[in-house]
Amino acid sequence: MLTKTTTDTPPADEDAPPLQLPDAQTVLHANKVEKTYGNGTHALARMSLRIQRGDFVSLLGPSGCGKSTLLKMFAGLEEPSHGHIRWAGADDPAKSGLKSAMVFQEATLMPWATVAANVRLPLDLQKVPTKEANARVATALTQVGLGTFGQVYPRELSGGMQMRASIARALVTEPDVLLMDEPFGALDEFTRNKLDTDLRALWQVKSLTVVFVTHSIYEAVFLSSRVVMMAARPGRIVADIPLNEPDRSAAYRLSAPFSEHCRDISSLLMLASETSDLH
Repeated sequence: MLTKTTTDTPPADEDAPPLQLPDAQTVLHANKVEKTYGNGTHALARMSLRIQRGDFVSLLGPSGCGKSTLLKMFAGLEEPSHGHIRWAGADDPAKSGLKSAMVFQEATLMPWATVAANVRLPLDLQKVPTKEANARVATALTQVGLGTFGQVYPRELSGGMQMRASIARALVTEPDVLLMDEPFGALDEFTRNKLDTDLRALWQVKSLTVVFVTHSIYEAVFLSSRVVMMAARPGRIVADIPLNEPDRSAAYRLSAPFSEHCRDISSLLMLASETSDLH
């Protein structure tokens, strides 16, 4: 059975003060955050979440529950209307010493540039010396299985290969935290499963911390060390589910524990989809 925190009793973290060191294992902390947009849309309701170093956390929930909004807050691209985001204990990501990179839903590659040039872009912006930049690009492309595709153009790649290039562009910055906004949602099931397997391996080899937005229960269960379930708008956390099976080979998708987790989380997702603030 799953261990979970439910929505009726807010997690103890809800009343915690803003994160202060020496809690060195918490790399991201949303503390009582809310988000209301200018048009009145209440995207997030007073919610708290800690991401520990080395976590692979999938944010799962119905459309419009604020998953991407929370991810953008962690990336420093959105500010909460109320509450605080902390990066390794700092209130400014630039002062935290924490390096993060974001992968979006679309590959967003420059069509006029080669794959290698696309991957090298963040290093060019940082004015990294050419020799070092080229070496890091070669390493990142190899890590995502595109080692021989550096000199081709995005139009020559399949959708899955374009997304690999996008991931390489994030990895080339050598991030501590990888933020991923439903990157495989538009891909066919076979390609998606392959990329999930490769991403899980990268997470382990590189000791990354990953926050991953998805609508797929199967993907979340396969990838994650934790699945955080969010309720319908305004978004809030209704369950935080640890998944401890160490073996996530292809055979895991056919195992009894995988099926049980998927069933339980599917039931929770149905409840989360029905839970909304109608006041």
